Amino acid sequence: MKRFFIGMLLFCFSLVAMAQEDDLLEGLEPEQDKTVFATWKSLKVVNFETTKLVAPKELQVVISHRFGSVENGIDDLFGLDNAVTRFQFVYGLTPWMHIEASRSGFNKTYQLASKFRLKSQELEGFPFSVALFTAMDANTELDKAIYPKLEFVDRLGYTAQLIVARKLSDRLSGQISPTFFHQNFVPLDEQDNSQYAVGLGARYKLSNRWSINADYGYHLNRAEDSPFVNPLSIGVDLETGGHVFQMHFTNAQPMLTNGFLSQGAGDWTDGRFYFGFNLVRVF
Repeated sequence: MKRFFIGMLLFCFSLVAMAQEDDLLEGLEPEQDKTVFATWKSLKVVNFETTKLVAPKELQVVISHRFGSVENGIDDLFGLDNAVTRFQFVYGLTPWMHIEASRSGFNKTYQLASKFRLKSQELEGFPFSVALFTAMDANTELDKAIYPKLEFVDRLGYTAQLIVARKLSDRLSGQISPTFFHQNFVPLDEQDNSQYAVGLGARYKLSNRWSINADYGYHLNRAEDSPFVNPLSIGVDLETGGHVFQMHFTNAQPMLTNGFLSQGAGDWTDGRFYFGFNLVRVF
């Protein structure tokens, strides 16, 4: 019951944000010449969400691949034989909110999510862009034959992430992302179900089409004997005709927030890292 209550609390928080449309729009629609644009070109830095939202009435279909570790070389074609795929559908409801639905091959996880723009950076005024990301996941790979007392609620996980970003110059953007996430089932007995992390992200524009991106997540209450690591990722974005193609390397194969923060298992120093890319189609 406690775990279900936590999930409902996060869901109600999202509803409260939606109910404040008038107040939000008042702060979200400054005059065109006062708003800072293009802090980020894509919905994610690499792993972490950005403050960018999908435009109203626009549908984005994102196909993401995160391959296996490159450490085995040609034996498994540098990880291409062990790909994890995610299909994601993102629809813009208003200038300040979009919703998402996705399915990831890692733990056969389904996710419903939303992102809210709370405030935009201004040229002469408010110095940051602020957004809120919330999500609910369902891990369908958990096997009831292994866990006979497993209930549906045990499959669920929740995320609430505040994103504070700033475009520091025409080329450089940065952000910080305090994150709370809760997993009703954790693989380690010593690990708390409620977990906390802080994400850092940056983007440097190399040219009109190319940028280099990096992000890092610091887990604040990871169990001492946990085999998992903090996610460190670096990649490039290529903008082609309004679309962005992302290529990256990371030490965390999961692509959902709960996954890459809690179950990253790679090691850059041992060559255990993963190549991935995202393809975006706009409708």
